[in-house]
Amino acid sequence: MGDNFVIDSFAWVEYFLGSKKGEKVKGYIESSNAVTPTIVIAELSAKYSSEGRDFASKLKFIRFNSKLAILNEGIAEFAGRIRTEQRKKAKDFGIADSIIYATALTLNANIVTGDAHFNQIKEAIII
Repeated sequence: MGDNFVIDSFAWVEYFLGSKKGEKVKGYIESSNAVTPTIVIAELSAKYSSEGRDFASKLKFIRFNSKLAILNEGIAEFAGRIRTEQRKKAKDFGIADSIIYATALTLNANIVTGDAHFNQIKEAIII
């Protein structure tokens, strides 16, 4: 894989918490090679909103410290095919995970995550 690291929602949450897992993510986020798919922004926004917490400062930090990967038609179509294949292995592999995975493959990047859905995926760096 290349030098880029796709940071998923799990990794961002742990980073913002300052947890031990967040410490493992720190180097990837602060490497200047971090990429955040826009679906991750949606997931984080939903999480912080449901908890009644402000997301604006976190979003500003993400935008400043990573490149945003916009969900385009090619990635969307690829994600649909990935979901179909991954569902053969894990019935609850979701479309958001498929978009994150498709983004990583498109960018020749690794996925930085703690999400168990990625345990068997060679491009994943599990924290």
